[in-house]
Amino acid sequence: MITAKPPLALSAWGLMFLPMAGASLLTGLFVLGVSFSNHLAILSPAPLLIAALLTYAALLFLLGRSGLANIRALEVRAVTDPLTLMPNRHALHAQIAQLSRGDAEVALAVIDLDSFKQVNDHYGHAVGDVLIARCAEVIREVCGKEARCYRLGGDEFAALMSGKVAGTILEGLCRTLLDRLSSPIELDGRHIVVGASIGLARSTATARVPSSEMLRRADVAMTMSKRGGRMRCTWFNESFDRRRERMREIAEEIRAGIAAGEFRLAYQPLVSAESGRIVAVEALLRWDRGARAPLGPNIFIPVAEDSGLINPLGAWVLRQAVCDARRWEGITLAVNISAAQLRNAEFPIKLGEVLEETGFPPHRLELEVTETCLVLDPEVAERTLDVIRSFGVRIALDDFGTGYASIGFLRRFRFEKLKLDRSLVELAGVDEASRAMMLSSVALARALDMGVTAEGVETKDQAELARLAGCDQLQGWLYHRALSAAEIDRLIEAQENAATGSGEAGGTASA
Repeated sequence: MITAKPPLALSAWGLMFLPMAGASLLTGLFVLGVSFSNHLAILSPAPLLIAALLTYAALLFLLGRSGLANIRALEVRAVTDPLTLMPNRHALHAQIAQLSRGDAEVALAVIDLDSFKQVNDHYGHAVGDVLIARCAEVIREVCGKEARCYRLGGDEFAALMSGKVAGTILEGLCRTLLDRLSSPIELDGRHIVVGASIGLARSTATARVPSSEMLRRADVAMTMSKRGGRMRCTWFNESFDRRRERMREIAEEIRAGIAAGEFRLAYQPLVSAESGRIVAVEALLRWDRGARAPLGPNIFIPVAEDSGLINPLGAWVLRQAVCDARRWEGITLAVNISAAQLRNAEFPIKLGEVLEETGFPPHRLELEVTETCLVLDPEVAERTLDVIRSFGVRIALDDFGTGYASIGFLRRFRFEKLKLDRSLVELAGVDEASRAMMLSSVALARALDMGVTAEGVETKDQAELARLAGCDQLQGWLYHRALSAAEIDRLIEAQENAATGSGEAGGTASA
């Protein structure tokens, strides 16, 4: 087998000195040939030698000048982003190290564009590159001469300042940048809104940190800005590291818990607003942690989403819930799915496999999604939901009334059901504005041919208000708490026996 030889790798200085060495060798050979050859008839070799040496000197000068120019160009390219012509990550590290030698405060902001991936997916990378260049211009304009700007790669930028109040000034610049990026950017007739999440970190004379650590801190703070709702600035806090370490520990415990079978399902019934009969159950995930401190789904599910464990955990939930609900004839099963599951191209495939292997009727399955799941990547979410609907599975929008869903949003995703958030149900009983919002939400759902469920019903007054507003189903502690599958078995059996008994009594009376 013949293997190709690797190409010769030369440094910038090697590229300059190699031609000079070649020229020197050729000139030396020529001089030696003239000096020692007995076959050349030269009347006076001195002028020829002088001409050769002058030519050699001129050649060395030209090669050296060209080589130095190439070295400078390569050095500039090594620290410059080719798309935006901003300094890059290497330049940032060097600049932080240089500024840290003084006594002034050094402040760093890491700027990450929100929703940039969606722009690339929807319009293509060419439009994405143009958008990056435009955003770089905006960042330059905002920073002006007060801060140095850098592109770290992808959709991530940085701004650096030093001085007595560098952190305060840089935070003000970042807030101005957020205001600028909240407005649409026009690209070839398209109006694109990207926004940004910003993390800030500082290094002072009494607490210097290396450039890599400073960049890490700013990046952690930026991640906290994204988790906090995006379009905001967040300063690094030592508690962030403790929180990250705790999240890592919880992720490891989740992984072990899945293998050990520590997770279980509870089911909260939904009743008909008219008859009070159980018509559906919602699967709720619980974690039996033994002697360890309990953790609620509001804590461990976000960790599972961030760590990627939501995919195996969600697959287990779906399969277990379907297996339990097969024996509850005529009862709809509602299962929550996360944004990470919607973004996973394998999820519809796994769903189809579960339905086929268990024989569960697709029309009895209802998947609940939140508005957040959809706005993070609406194109991908829409495609995924279309595939899920093709199986015959219904889609419900959970926690309606807490976000900013518009009529266009509801029409685009064509939900079969809206679930009014418990906060809206609770406030509707004491606040006129909330009551009006509840009534308008139900009317909107009716106009779009959607069913309506009221969540968090805890009092008879709330139940009556939801019923009069036009809700189809009611869910809350007034009727049932979350119960085990065995307890649901007994509830449904009692409900069926009551219905059979009333039917027989009616038949006897008519006879």
